[in-house]
Formats: sequence, C-alpha cells, structure tokens
Amino acid sequence: MNEENKKTQEEDPAKRKIPTGIWVKCKGCREPLFAAELERNLMVCPKCDYHFPLSAYKRIDLLTDEGSFQEYDADLTAVDVLSFADKKPYTQRLAEATKKAGVKDAVVTGLATLEGIPISIGAMDFSFIGGSMGSVVGEKVARAFKRGVAHRRPVVIAPTSGGARMQEGVVSLMQLGKTNAGAAELADAGLPYVVVISDPTTAGVMASYASVGDVIISEPNALMGFAGPRVIMETIRQELPPGFQRAEFQLEHGFVDIVAHRRDVRGIVAELLEVLTPEGVLGSSSDGKR
Repeated sequence: MNEENKKTQEEDPAKRKIPTGIWVKCKGCREPLFAAELERNLMVCPKCDYHFPLSAYKRIDLLTDEGSFQEYDADLTAVDVLSFADKKPYTQRLAEATKKAGVKDAVVTGLATLEGIPISIGAMDFSFIGGSMGSVVGEKVARAFKRGVAHRRPVVIAPTSGGARMQEGVVSLMQLGKTNAGAAELADAGLPYVVVISDPTTAGVMASYASVGDVIISEPNALMGFAGPRVIMETIRQELPPGFQRAEFQLEHGFVDIVAHRRDVRGIVAELLEVLTPEGVLGSSSDGKR
C-alpha cells in the first residue's frame, strides 16, 4: 500500500478496520466506538445518537424493574408444517436462529413490574429470522394480552420486525387477526396497551399489534410501515418525501404519539401507565400463573 492510499484509509472512518470485541463501528456516523462505553450508553452511539438494536432480554431489562421479570412460554417452538425450504430447510433456519439469538423464537413474553407497576410485557428480537412473526410469535403475543386481562395488568410490547414469516405461509398471516383480537380483549377490559417501536418495525407486525396501542412510542429514526420505501417508490413511481416512514415523519403525520431517546423511554412508559391504568388496578394484580 502506498503512502497516499494508507493516508486515505486512515482518514476515512468507513475504511478503518475495527478489531472485534473491543471496538464497534457505528452504523450511523461510521466512527469506532469502545464496546464497553456503548454498553453503558444503552447501545446508543454517544457521538451521533444512532440507536443500535437490542436483544429481547436487554429490551425487557430496560423496561422492567430488576429481578421482576418472570418469563412465560419460553419453550414454545415453531413447527415446519409446510416442509418449507428456500436456500435451506426451515428447520435448519430455526436451529441456527435459536443458536444465534439465544431464544426459541422472535419474541420473549412474561410478567414483570415497571417502577412498581405490574405489567404484562413482550419484546421482539430482530436477530431471530429478522424478527418475523410466525405461529409462535402470534401465540405468545396473544397470550401476553390474555395474561394482561387475567391478572388485570396493562400490556407493554416492544416490536421490531421484518414482517410475517414466509416459511409458515398462510399460518403466519393468521397471526395478524389473532394478535389484534388479543389487543381488543385488553381494551374491552379497560386496560392500557403501550407500544415501544424500534428500528425496523414493518409489514405484518406493523399492520397488526404494533399499530393498535393506546400510545405508540418510537425510538428516533426508526423505520416503520407496511412495505419498505423502495417497494412503495417502485409501485407508485414517485419520489418519496425526505424521512418517509421514519419515526419523526410518522410523528408529524399522527401515526406515532411520542419519539423518545432510549434513555427516556422507561420513565415515559411508567408515567403513561400511571395515568392510563384505571383506578384500583395498580397494586391489585395477581402474580399467579395461568
């Protein structure tokens, strides 16, 4: 490498080689970040505020009191009803995703407290087949709503998803109605439902339980919508406005209620639940299992 090329590589952050484990390259500003500092900052870049993805368990840690989370339905696993194979069999994809993400499907659910408020909670994990929604995600989310009704608890769900899971065909599409029915039961019981969206949340999940919360909160710059911008632009053959489908655009057009930095989300959700939860419900929830 000549001196000119070497100098260019040193000056261009995008061309720097970042050692794994100790340093992380920010996907926003492309600057190298000290991994431990990033962890301390809730996986948010201290230089440009880019919000890195969180695992389902880290998201739950963020939104619950320490030691309060009690997981439910952890052993539910998907069935390959279609014997589906694309580049690899669906069964192989499931096994690889489980090993990679450390969960058996793309959502983790259970009961917990948030600032002492009893809640039923769910958080999705994009690292499990793109956070796609199949039969297990639909079932676990529906049960999270049912637990909210049974234990008289508000529900908090943090979605992140690429949409329905194509490997399960029409079974995955059935989950849209199933999860929305659960949200409707919670509403009929007079209990609040708060959604915390992170980047990205799209397609079937966005078209179902992610968009029917009493309050929809989003992290900054999160992408959300039924189809991606490229697909929409190719369909309508028109240029899209700046920031289309990003959180701030959705806030301006009334689809999102609050855009909040990750460090502020916990407090905002707690305040909302204190206001929205009917009198007499807080502090009276049962901790018994269904």
